[in-house]
Order: sequence, then structure tokens, then C-alpha cells
Amino acid sequence: MSAKLRVIPIGGLGEIGKNMTAIQYDDEIIIIDCGIMFPENDMLGIDYIIPDYSYVRENSDKVKAILFTHGHEDHVGAVSHLIRDINVPIYATPLTTGLLENKLREAKLLSQVTIHVIQAGDILNLTDNFKVEPFHMAHSIPDCVGFGITTPVGLIVHSGDYKFDHTPVDGWPPDFAKLAEFSQRGVLCLLSDSTNAERSGWTRSETAITEALDEVFADAPGRIIVATFASLISRIQQVANAAYKHGRKMAVVGRSMRDNVKMAREMGYLDIPDNLLVDIDDTKSLPPSKVVVMATGSQGEPTSVIGRLAYGRSRRLSVEANDTVVISAHTIPGNEETVTRIINRLFQLGANVLYEDIIDVHVSGHASREEMKLLINLIRPRFMIPIHGELRHLTQHARMAYELGIPEENVAVVENGTIVELDENEMNILDRLPGGYVYVDGAGVGDVTRRVLRDRERLADSGFFVAAVTTKGTQVVGTPEFISRGFLNLEQDVFDGVEEAIRKVVKSHGNKAKERLKQLVEEGINRYLYSETGKRPMVFVVLK
Repeated sequence: MSAKLRVIPIGGLGEIGKNMTAIQYDDEIIIIDCGIMFPENDMLGIDYIIPDYSYVRENSDKVKAILFTHGHEDHVGAVSHLIRDINVPIYATPLTTGLLENKLREAKLLSQVTIHVIQAGDILNLTDNFKVEPFHMAHSIPDCVGFGITTPVGLIVHSGDYKFDHTPVDGWPPDFAKLAEFSQRGVLCLLSDSTNAERSGWTRSETAITEALDEVFADAPGRIIVATFASLISRIQQVANAAYKHGRKMAVVGRSMRDNVKMAREMGYLDIPDNLLVDIDDTKSLPPSKVVVMATGSQGEPTSVIGRLAYGRSRRLSVEANDTVVISAHTIPGNEETVTRIINRLFQLGANVLYEDIIDVHVSGHASREEMKLLINLIRPRFMIPIHGELRHLTQHARMAYELGIPEENVAVVENGTIVELDENEMNILDRLPGGYVYVDGAGVGDVTRRVLRDRERLADSGFFVAAVTTKGTQVVGTPEFISRGFLNLEQDVFDGVEEAIRKVVKSHGNKAKERLKQLVEEGINRYLYSETGKRPMVFVVLK
């Protein structure tokens, strides 16, 4: 019996971010992308989340290559974590390679990994079972590709992130001819980006932003501060073009953005004259109307440039009256509250803040419904797996496929870890692999669990209460000592009530083992505090 092909979504299905897919045939695996996801509001203290690639790590001897579609964080951000565990060759286009090298250099891993620079149109004979053909797709970053993957059971097409932009900033539209050629060969399965499956019509071209920026630059009376992703190279070029046209000097702040601008200029992906760029300190001697600042922080990250600006924590830059702050990015789901708070703070400081809801300073890099239908009709796959999106996006994408004539049994709406098995004639959905979120908190990777996050939520909501108690048998010796932080300002009668609750528990259970007694005292304090205040702080008891 011949082997079957397995498509294993590791990340990006059922969520926005940490995109990663494993494709396996027999004893060979190739990986597409390895990105991060930004934390949600209730993930206190978490820097970012990486895919749970336990299955890949357990089968590391079978992994032959890691391929990257493009250089955005949700596709490349976890590369250093993966390479520490699985050191196999990387394949990426030139700009994506530059962004990967920056990350690997920072992690001190660059010398340990082999990176093959590929181009759209190449043919990569990776193994006996996998021949990969990268093809160009337009997105909001140059050098974005999808992959045609020839396997023993048929041709798989992975769209990567894309939109059908006929006038992209880099002047390189999608390779429609290659898509049509795949269709002529016969496509077994399409893995297609579902991010905008709820948006009707067509996604606007990146050129719409050029017009909006021109309007902003013409009207702004003082400095312009533009916040976007550090990897959004096309947007940086558009801001540079506007600065040049309107006679402004441009300063780039934020380490990641400075590194990316330097790399992209050296590689020819950014065309910015030397005399246009200035150091941020040099902008102080220029008229505000002659300055534009490119900064990180479009998602409200507190440690980003915009985050520090909003809360007055930036040493080299501060918000002044008549500044215009442009948030040139779409708010990632889960970040809405943080971004709104930052915008309000900037308004309080006297800035005029422009963002997606009020002016066209951002357009999506993802296909809307009509483009998604066009891709399906161009490819005409036998089977389809919607990828990259929350479950609602995947479901809407699947319904589009049904409307276009793909039978429901040929479309797999699955979430991370669910194995989809294919051969020339059928597709089967197998069991889901165990796994979940892997949280990165400072230097810790995977150390934080949901229980830790729940404790953090509780501490943030109600603080903590510590009681130091000395016992002898069933008696409390002396008076317990109390420490309370982040809880309520308690009156003395509440402390007296806590003491009485402790004495009752010790009198009833003082002869029990110390750990058990400690637990019972904590429960008694918890019950009393809740009955008196309606709050449940974290309660800790130290028994002496």
C-alpha cells in the first residue's frame, strides 16, 4: 500500500498569527513558515506566542527543509526558537532572507544555519518526494511567494499571504500565468489564506495609501510620526517618497526598524537617498514642518517607540502640540483595547492622531472575497484546506468553495494540530495532535502555563493578601501579621475578622499536617474576605 501525504497545520488555523504548516510524505517533512502571534489582553506579561511544534521536534530527523513565504513577524518571528531545536536548511527569497538573518544574528544562531536564497520561478528539488516551485504573490511586503509543491500523490499549492494587487508598491504583480499553469497540470489541493474571508469585494491597492499620505503630508503643520510594523518595507518606502516630495527629512527610530531599513537599502529593496535620512537627535535643529519620524508600535506595544511616547518614557523623543501621528497598520484582533488606549493618550498629549478608521493610511495585504474566489477558479483544485485565520474565517472561505462547485467533503475546515491525509482520490481528517499555546515571557519559553496566566489575572484584578501565623497545637500564638498589596484599603475590623477566622480554623484543624493546615487557613481567609469585600485576592499563609 502506497504512503499518503499528510498536511499538518502547526499554527495559524483557528487564530490570527503564528503561521506554520508541516507537509509530510513517508519519512520526509517540509515546513512552511514559523511565525509568532501577539498576546491577547488577558495574557499578562507575555511577550509573544510561538507555535507548539512538538510533533516536528519529535520527528526532527525527518525534517528536510524550512521554507518561508515572506518576512512578516507572523510568518518568520519564531525562527530562532525552531532553529535551536531543529537545525535544517532554510529557503527564502532575498528580502525574507535579510529579515531572517537579522533575527538569527540577534539570537546568535546565524553561523549555525544554512540559508538558501531562492527566487520566484526557481525549481527546488528538495527530496525525492518534494519538488517546490516558488511563485510570486503580491502582499504588503516585497518578495512574497506562494509554493507549488509536487508530491508523489499530486500537486499542492500553498498561497502564502496574498492579494491580487495590479499596482503594488514594488511594481511586481502576482504571477497569474503560473497559477494558470498549475491549473493546467491539475492541482490536488489548495491551501489558501483566509484572513479576509468576511470582507466582500476586492482589497484596495497599496497605491491608495500613497494618495492618503500625500494628503497628510500636505496638511500637517508640524512633525509627522508614522507608526507601522518594522517589517512593512513597502510602507516605509511610501513614507520616504512622501517625505522627499514634501521636503521633509526622515528619521527612523526603533532598533528593529533601523536594522530592517539598513538591510533593505543595502539589498536594493528600499530606494531612500542618503540625504533624506537623519538621526533622530538631528531633528531637534530642524523646523517641525520639515521632519517625519518612522517608528514601531502600531499595535500599542508598551515597549515600542509609540508606546513609550504615549506614556512619556522615551528619552530621545516626545510628543508635542501640532504633531501628527499616523497609525499605518490594521489592529490585530486582541489588540484593540491597547491600541485605543495609546491613541487616546496621544490625543491627550496634543497630537493629531490619524488611523485606519478615519483616513486611508492602511490597506489590507490580504485578499477579499472576490479575489479568494478568483484564486479558487484559477487553480480549480480537487481538494481545499482554508488556512491563516480564525475558525469563522476558515468557515466562510469553505462556504465560498462550496459555492464555486467544490464538494463539501473535499474541503477540510480544521484547526491547529489536526492531520489531513491525502492521496490521489480522497482526503481524510485524522485525529488532532496534542498541543496548545507556547508562551514566551522574557527569556522563558513554555514556562508560563494557563494556570500562571490565571494567577496573574487574579493578582491584577484583586491583588494579594499575606498572613504570617505562629501556631502551637490548636492555638494561635500571639497576633498574626498581615500584608496586603493591590487589594482594598481594609479597616481594622476586617483584619480583626481575618484573625478570628484563622483562630477558628487552627482550633479545629491545628493537629493536621502543616501543609494541610496552611491550605485550610488560606481557604478560611479567602471565604471571609469574599464575604466582607466581594473580592478574591490571592491569599498566602506562612505558618511558623
